[in-house]
Amino acid sequence: MLEYRSSGILLPVSALPGPYGIGMLGEQARRFVDFLAAAGQHYWQILPLVPPGGGDSPYMSPSSFAGNPLFLDLDALAEEGLLTPQELESARCPDPDRIDYAWLHQTRTPLLRQTWERAREKYTEKVEEFLEEEKSWLPDYALFMAVRAKYDGAELKDWPHEVRTREPETMKALKEELADRCLYYAFLQYLFFQQWTALKKYANDRGILILGDLPIYVSPDSAEVWSEPELFQLDEDYMPTAVAGVPPDAFTDEGQHWGNPLYDWKYHKKTGYAWWRARGEHMARLYDTVRIDHFRGFHTYWSIPLKAKSAKEGHWEPGPGMELVKVLESVPGLSLIAEDLGDLDDTVRDFIARSGLPGMRILVYAFDPVGESSYLPHNCTPNSIIYTGTHDTPTFVQWLFDEASPAERDYALDYLRLREDEGFGWGAVCGAWAAPSRLAIAPFQDLLGLGADARMNAPGTMGPQNWSWRVREAALNPDVSGRLRKVTRTYRRCL
Repeated sequence: MLEYRSSGILLPVSALPGPYGIGMLGEQARRFVDFLAAAGQHYWQILPLVPPGGGDSPYMSPSSFAGNPLFLDLDALAEEGLLTPQELESARCPDPDRIDYAWLHQTRTPLLRQTWERAREKYTEKVEEFLEEEKSWLPDYALFMAVRAKYDGAELKDWPHEVRTREPETMKALKEELADRCLYYAFLQYLFFQQWTALKKYANDRGILILGDLPIYVSPDSAEVWSEPELFQLDEDYMPTAVAGVPPDAFTDEGQHWGNPLYDWKYHKKTGYAWWRARGEHMARLYDTVRIDHFRGFHTYWSIPLKAKSAKEGHWEPGPGMELVKVLESVPGLSLIAEDLGDLDDTVRDFIARSGLPGMRILVYAFDPVGESSYLPHNCTPNSIIYTGTHDTPTFVQWLFDEASPAERDYALDYLRLREDEGFGWGAVCGAWAAPSRLAIAPFQDLLGLGADARMNAPGTMGPQNWSWRVREAALNPDVSGRLRKVTRTYRRCL
């Protein structure tokens, strides 16, 4: 259960400051935890920890269970003697504001491979034990990654037919050929979960809970599609027959064509949703609370024909409904919230209400000057989480000056009593923190009053701006934490 009347900050691990081109699970992460504690916060919300996939998105991952090796703390590896000072220096990136994923993949992969060469003798037994502990997913993931590397990063759809369809003799030969490379990928996962577990304990010991994220779908180029094709709507050649997305909504007039394979819900039902239960148990180990991405897809999901040119060509299909919700709720230690945004009708709203899960209220979509939005702070129910914005919305300042209509802007200015000298982002935070919602969250960008350059993701688009923003270390200062603590105490969200 969520703590009553608390607050937190949304900042992806990738966006943490540091010298190595992307946020990591080391000193900078612990420093951010200290910042949150000093600011009187109880939650650190992050985006999925999984490796990014197409478009560098953590919602298009090659695995539902793996951690992102790019987050590994290089300083810790150097302290252990697994990286030299010169190698550590070569990992430094001159741009503190943006993640260059192409540069990272080009430079970080050989560096991590070198780490394994030095760690092999010491870590092989530990990695083999870890493979056994995580046998439900890790061996398949490690082999998937090794095969993908063998084919120079080619996507699953472009692999040879006998490999894509896992013909027994081919699989036997691949496992023998790629045994060492499989150990390497398992080694990276061993390190990741060691470092993440230590960081989560550091946060929890300081009163900070981790609010994680469960993406509803996986990538078509993923270990799950390859190793467990029966989970998905695939044809006899193991290719998707339809893909996921959403119709036109508040985020885009054209809808969104995500391209993820859809689940075979009849098969999942026959297994008692065993794969989902395993996901839930995994999430319960990683996080204190989990946001279920695209929760409305449990009720009905948007099915787009494979060859459709637009998301508009899709249609609604029934999802697993309350059966799956109850399975996830039965997982010990798994606390859930519902991402209940998008195109909702009365039947979906009723489903969300019957689930009992707290939903989301987004401030940047609250200010209809002629209506009575349920997102306005005074209309929020206690069983909700109010956000100034999310990773998919514009920052509050960007919305206010670039995207809001004049009438919406005037209403927001009046409602929140916004003043330039106090900072428009801080006005949004005060409005959210004052709401009846049991939890209030603000992206770190809104604390800093940042505009369009700091937006995390624009749904339905591709490009280097998405998923690449990072905060500068100078922002984690006592002035910001002290002001946030004062606001949090004023609205009785901390002592």
